[in-house]
Amino acid sequence: MICADMHVHTYYSDGALSPEGVARIAKNNGVDFLVVTDHDNTNASEEVLLQCKKRGIKSVKGIEISAYDGDVKVHILGYGINTDLPVYKKFFNGCYIGSYERTEDILNKLKALGVEITLSEVLAERKCNLSPVHAMYIASAGAKKGYASSAVAFYLKYLNYGCAAFSNIARPSPEDAAQVIRSCGLVCSLAHPGRLSLDDEQKIRLIKRLIPYGLNGIEGVYSGHTIVETAYYKEIAQRYDLLVTGGSDTHAATGNRKIGSPIFCPDLRLIEALKIN
Repeated sequence: MICADMHVHTYYSDGALSPEGVARIAKNNGVDFLVVTDHDNTNASEEVLLQCKKRGIKSVKGIEISAYDGDVKVHILGYGINTDLPVYKKFFNGCYIGSYERTEDILNKLKALGVEITLSEVLAERKCNLSPVHAMYIASAGAKKGYASSAVAFYLKYLNYGCAAFSNIARPSPEDAAQVIRSCGLVCSLAHPGRLSLDDEQKIRLIKRLIPYGLNGIEGVYSGHTIVETAYYKEIAQRYDLLVTGGSDTHAATGNRKIGSPIFCPDLRLIEALKIN
């Protein structure tokens, strides 16, 4: 039986941990299979694979794409990504360029509110200059300048959906995200369905829409799901013949999301789909 965590972030997107850090914590927490799914990039993947191999942990390249269905944020997880394929490189380049367009829009909106943050101050928050610009980099820069007590507080005040500086410019649709993942990867899973701002009927419609584009999984086991939600999304997976994935969505060493929690053991179908040896 394999203990897995298939949803972890590093500082290559909006996490605080290094690839070495997530691998070390995963080993200490008894994780046998670890996937880092940074937002809109796989820049940590080679280092993650190396650090996992050193510790006897299995891993594949992963990603979490931030897509939008109108005004609804839909995160799509990808596993077993072949980053050498032209389809992936084209998509990543679009994410990278689009993040700058979105950042410019956000900074202009913030300026209109009297919040002065420069692009250079935002970019200083990145650990890797190849990573797309994440909203949390803007939030961190804003908090450092005293516009909020913390990056999270800044995000919730200015950047979250419905806030004055919110922007979803250059975001892909869920269909585009699913299609590119299956074009260059093995498993495409709907992330944390319990967090989607849709009712159950709308979620079902979304799932049915995405299946023809390559969706073949759903994150039924998730740190933010209740026991009832976990059972419900597992039933949905069975109803639509989807693989069940699971993960903690850990971003930092502290907090209530711990690598390896909740306990998730991939079934044989998922193991075979991911080609885990």
